[in-house]
Amino acid sequence: MSETEKIPVISMQHVKRTYSMGDSQVYALKDVSFTIYQGDFVTIMGPSGSGKSTCMNMIGCLDRPSDGIVKINGKETSLMNEKELAILRNQTVGFVFQQYFLIASMTVIENVMLPLRYAGIEKKERRVLAEKALERVGLSERINHYPNELSGGQKQRVAIARALVTRPKIILADEPTGALDSETGKAVMKLFWEINRAGTTVVIVTHDPRVGASARRCIKILDGLIQSDVKIIHKALKK
Repeated sequence: MSETEKIPVISMQHVKRTYSMGDSQVYALKDVSFTIYQGDFVTIMGPSGSGKSTCMNMIGCLDRPSDGIVKINGKETSLMNEKELAILRNQTVGFVFQQYFLIASMTVIENVMLPLRYAGIEKKERRVLAEKALERVGLSERINHYPNELSGGQKQRVAIARALVTRPKIILADEPTGALDSETGKAVMKLFWEINRAGTTVVIVTHDPRVGASARRCIKILDGLIQSDVKIIHKALKK
């Protein structure tokens, strides 16, 4: 499928983001443009302070541009109110974070069911969908465990199941292997590949070059500007 036939799910066109610090303006993004299509697997890579987290907040509908256009699933975020942004975020993006953010007092399945509760899904259906999501990440036998009974890799799989349970178009992951050892990190990246092959767009924000090179495409950002945007021929594509 050519790029003209693909469906853009993330579009940033000449995006700038400034923050006021006293009397001065600090540029987090200076002039950033890229398009991510349905089914892409992309990493956004850069050091701390590069602007990658600001890009993540734009994609996750957590922030708006100071200038330029951000479209998520075809909708321009700067034209939406907070309620509309929350709906777009909840229906379109599944979040995975480095520190998992699981609720300690809830079991694994209760953690995964939580986004569906916010979405107004009936309890019986919530459980069915959560069980399917946990089966997908290989944790069916752990549904009644609590987070403190899990390894770091298992906690991240629960977080991924929680992100998947609403069947979002985009999985947005922030340093998802940062708190894991190298072998567990590789297993988590393999899971992202499986999710992507099933048709979900995956975007990973990272400072780690190994993770950056583990996708189909890597966008490198530095000082609020894109330094490179390259497609990657990865051995995983051949599997």
